Amino acid sequence: MSPKFLTGLAGIAVNYDAYILDLWGVVHNGHHPYPGVLECMEKLRAGGKPLILVSNAPRTNDHVVAFLDTIGVKRETFDYILTSGDITREILMRREHPFLKGKGKAFYQIGAVRDKGLEDGLGYNRVFSVDSADFLICTGLANDETETPEDYRRLLMEGLLRDLPMLCANPDLMVMRGTTTHYCAGAIAALYAELGGRVELFGKPYPEVYRQTIEKLGVKPSQILAVGDSMRTDIKGARTAGIDSVLVCGGIHAEEWGLSAGQMPTEAQVNAVTDQYEFAPQYVISHMVW
Repeated sequence: MSPKFLTGLAGIAVNYDAYILDLWGVVHNGHHPYPGVLECMEKLRAGGKPLILVSNAPRTNDHVVAFLDTIGVKRETFDYILTSGDITREILMRREHPFLKGKGKAFYQIGAVRDKGLEDGLGYNRVFSVDSADFLICTGLANDETETPEDYRRLLMEGLLRDLPMLCANPDLMVMRGTTTHYCAGAIAALYAELGGRVELFGKPYPEVYRQTIEKLGVKPSQILAVGDSMRTDIKGARTAGIDSVLVCGGIHAEEWGLSAGQMPTEAQVNAVTDQYEFAPQYVISHMVW
């Protein structure tokens, strides 16, 4: 069955008791919230229905909350927040993962200066030479304005020669910032895996982030509506968890569909992408508005 096209969430929100919202491409574009989003969040939470922001940001939630505040998304507009950085930090804290158990604590981080907080207070040692590392943490590109994953091929080959495993704190391949797309940590992890490296990714669409999300919301998956802009992460993850979903078309897929701001894809375009991924959202909307 083809997804239902919506002009706003008002007509379907009443059917659910809790909501999951992606951040980049849904709530904001990296610079400011999308028009109508804050009002929509307020309407969704009316009557005490909980709303959680679930992001593949490679930082712990406190850093993301601070960033959101600077662009006008205040803490009182949502109930919970969970990031792929939070999941990665838990893995580092427990040290039960095969990549960490019984291994040294020296890591080499691939990522920007802003990607911080994952290992704070956990006794790890960040090193600045791959030769000195016991494992890799990938949070993204050091400069995603100018670099591509290919710029990291030589470094990844060094890691591969030492058989260093990689923990990837953001499974996204690309992200929208303003009107342009930028590579994410998942693209570097994909290249490392292609070269033969051992990689583990944390965040959407993987089960642990949905297990924790459902636990925080305190309702059954069938009572939750997820809103996201990525078929590969948001929609796949929701579907796997038994959660209904809305695909926001003004985010990561807008460029491939050739959409301008506010435009909707055709039914044929949506059907093509659902055929590609072999699953479909229940609903399609241009941007998240009430």
